[in-house]
Amino acid sequence: MLRDVTPRAQELKDNLLDYMDRHVYPSEAVYEEQHNAGDRWDAPPVLEELKAEAKKRGLWNLFLPESNLGAGLTNLEYAHLCEILGRSPHLAPESCNCSAPDTGNMEVFTRYGTEEQKEKWLKPLLAGEIRSAFCMTEPDVASSDATNIQTAIRRDGDEYVINGRKWWASGAGDKRTKIWIVMGKSDPEAPRYNQQSQILVEPGTPGITIHRFLPVMGFDDAPEGHWEVTFDNVRVPASNMLLGEGRGFEIAQGRLGPGRIHHCMRMIGMAERALELMIRRAAGRTTFGVKVIDQGLIRDWIAESRIDIDQARLLTLNAAHMMDTVGNKAARLEIAAIKVAGPNMLLRVADRAMQVHGACGLTEDTILPKLWAAGRILRFADGPDEVHKAQIARMEIGKHM
Repeated sequence: MLRDVTPRAQELKDNLLDYMDRHVYPSEAVYEEQHNAGDRWDAPPVLEELKAEAKKRGLWNLFLPESNLGAGLTNLEYAHLCEILGRSPHLAPESCNCSAPDTGNMEVFTRYGTEEQKEKWLKPLLAGEIRSAFCMTEPDVASSDATNIQTAIRRDGDEYVINGRKWWASGAGDKRTKIWIVMGKSDPEAPRYNQQSQILVEPGTPGITIHRFLPVMGFDDAPEGHWEVTFDNVRVPASNMLLGEGRGFEIAQGRLGPGRIHHCMRMIGMAERALELMIRRAAGRTTFGVKVIDQGLIRDWIAESRIDIDQARLLTLNAAHMMDTVGNKAARLEIAAIKVAGPNMLLRVADRAMQVHGACGLTEDTILPKLWAAGRILRFADGPDEVHKAQIARMEIGKHM
């Protein structure tokens, strides 16, 4: 049942596969060439061409379940499409307006934003006219426990004043980014999960300093990138508060559930791309008089990779199905499980593919180093493995005690 694709999703899937073959894969080298020749913190022209093609085909905002804003797909339906987008992770998702952190931020605006906030920020985000950033993690505390976050958000008349330091602020340096969502502490004396709030900040607001971008495993992830920024008495209108003071964790849970599984969906596609490259490379190389693909060890790696990918896919589809049928909260064990399994699966498959490629597998002549780095990053992003495992263990123990 989980592998079944509805007629609506199948139609989009066929369209998306054709779009990938005709437009995305041939544009990957063009994207890199334009990106390296121009301003790395702005979008290469070929990306806008792809976005226009995706819009024309109806392959736009596929992630958003609200039918009047997005494609109206369930999580399970979107999973089959998001996997395909993951095969070109640095190009395909954004070309269809389905890339983080914008997807999570658009969901926040859709669920929790006022009509004024939606008009000003959600509409241009949905149209792909601007980008956004999300600022949560801090360098001076263990942010895997978000109650540690110390950035201060204090009310002062008709304004809020923000002071603190953030890093790994994804998208903060992108020239197209026009709005940030910042999480901070508004009431240190409130109950533990009511101390935090989320507030909107425009990047040009006085008091903001962007210190540096943070390369990840040697990749700058431009034009989005990840940044370290400080807020020094940054003043924003009180109307920029999302949902209300003390409701930051409520927003975070609504944002991170879908975001986590979207990452996992894309990782299935990344691993499929790595396996395909592994097989093609092995079929075209001979060592010691034997084709690499005929060697027992390589065939073992291919088989193990297929098993790893299909296990992760079924876990992901099951989590998506549960989110659709019983809700995100009831599916939190399944979401946590795939968030651990997905990145580790991708690391194993990408590592095997890199090994088959020999020294070439360590270079950017192939997409493999980026795929491997993505797997390693996603063992941290949206919560480290250890936090998810602790949650799984706690719920599992609860079943029996």
